[in-house]
Amino acid sequence: MSSPSPIKGLFHYAFPCRDAEETRAFYEDILGLPLVSCMLVDSVPSTGEPGPYAHLFFEMGDGSYIAFFDLGNNAMPQPMPNVPKWVQHFAVEVPSVADVEAMKQRLDAAGVEVLGVVDHEFIKSIYFFDPNGLRLEITTRTEPPGYQEKEKSEAHKGLANWMKIKREKLLQPAGA
Repeated sequence: MSSPSPIKGLFHYAFPCRDAEETRAFYEDILGLPLVSCMLVDSVPSTGEPGPYAHLFFEMGDGSYIAFFDLGNNAMPQPMPNVPKWVQHFAVEVPSVADVEAMKQRLDAAGVEVLGVVDHEFIKSIYFFDPNGLRLEITTRTEPPGYQEKEKSEAHKGLANWMKIKREKLLQPAGA
């Protein structure tokens, strides 16, 4: 087992956006996440690559952020070509099933296509896409007492079983 990590949580997750105002309207007006920073940048601080671009931050209730880069070209971010569209997503947690249902109603009223409420037995979730093609999940925990402890105790065994299945069934050459 690895040693404890100093990582204490998510600071931000960043994604490209087609249009900063369209993204602001979705995240602030529909989802209710306040825009707390919009940095206008002339060059990328980590690489020196030229800009300009805008970097927007929307604050979540725990003090973390979902952030976006508007590169100024109005280009829609492209999905990963070898990954189903349901795989890559960003999940945020709300306190209750009632909050999930209320958010579904809010999104429906705004004309956003929503899948769910999906019961995963340990969480209940809705799924939808933002204007940039980013799939989002709004979820709440519904697990019974002891569920997380059981999952933690069985996680490495589950991973070992998956790797066996993957090697034996999924990575076999065609016709083998």
